[in-house]
Amino acid sequence: MTQVLKLAIGSIVVALGVLGLKLWAAQITGSVALLSDALESIVNLATAVAALIAVRLAARPADSKMPFGYYKAEYFSAVLEGVFIVVAALLIFYQAWQGFLAPTPLDAPFEGIAISMVATAINWGWSVVLVRQGRRLQSPALEADGHHLWTDVFSSLGVAVGLVLVVVTGQPMLDAALAVLVGLNILWSGSRLLASSVGGLMDVSAAPERLDAIRQTIAENAEGAIEAHDVRAREAGKAVFIDFHLVVPAAMSVVDAHDICDRIEAALRANDEGAIITIHVEPEHKAKHSGIVVL
Repeated sequence: MTQVLKLAIGSIVVALGVLGLKLWAAQITGSVALLSDALESIVNLATAVAALIAVRLAARPADSKMPFGYYKAEYFSAVLEGVFIVVAALLIFYQAWQGFLAPTPLDAPFEGIAISMVATAINWGWSVVLVRQGRRLQSPALEADGHHLWTDVFSSLGVAVGLVLVVVTGQPMLDAALAVLVGLNILWSGSRLLASSVGGLMDVSAAPERLDAIRQTIAENAEGAIEAHDVRAREAGKAVFIDFHLVVPAAMSVVDAHDICDRIEAALRANDEGAIITIHVEPEHKAKHSGIVVL
């Protein structure tokens, strides 16, 4: 079992535990805000399951049906997370509206807050693990799950502070207002998550610093060629797809041109283990005198 898969399973276990704690807190207090916080944890559980499915798919090797691999499965998971977040926000707004229509005093507020804070601490610790490991393992699904939990931590802290104000001021209407703020917060995080995930599905170019590193590697290992132009790179989970045109002298043999390509590919893969590289070799009259000039 890979580390990514273990982390995805761990997310489901953590989500179940946190959901149970938050539902308990909402039940003993009767708080709409804590119920809204629990609804967000239901989304956490659903997205953790989606992330697990996506991670297992993304780990599959390329085959005849998917010759470029299953890497983008993780982006679908991240998009699904964004959709779930939006649905949760709508449910929270509904609960808040009910709270505005019929505000009720809270029961055992400080006990509920204490239970909620235990759940929040668990979420905080696991979100740090997911974001760090997601970046290290280049897993968009795990990193997206971690960022989502991080927004959950902030909203839970806000709910706790707000509930203290409800008790101090004796204004139960504030409970419903807090629920609205929770909904707006996760709606904002969901929109950001959707935007970044759709970018991955649409083959957005790799980050400028990564492109610069790729160009530098090509320049340092293309001795014997004339130039490399139209260098492009896109990311899909762990994989980075790189393609470019390599111009060589017209008199160069196929064997020599192939040796240059092998040297460049080896250097690129030394920096990006999951690199999938396509090099189009061209004769010197195809030179554009732009891009990476070797000679």
